Amino acid sequence: MHLEIITPEQKVFNGEVHIATFPGLDGSFQILNGHAPLVSLLKEGEVVYKSKEATNQLRITGGVVEVMENKVILLADGLAK
Repeated sequence: MHLEIITPEQKVFNGEVHIATFPGLDGSFQILNGHAPLVSLLKEGEVVYKSKEATNQLRITGGVVEVMENKVILLADGLAK
């Protein structure tokens, strides 16, 4: 599936992944290939995404994630330090 991670300042990631984990308001959840359409608010926490090459993680301050037809777009408020 294709994942884009965007903040107001920059595009952080744009590529293919196998799995992505997000910090939902009611707890973390995972998105896999073929996931049903979804829009969810996110709280501050870790986003973890795995590609063939590596497992990456970053901490966001919150945001929104949209899943539709194997495309996942994360609009993050910002990156936490």
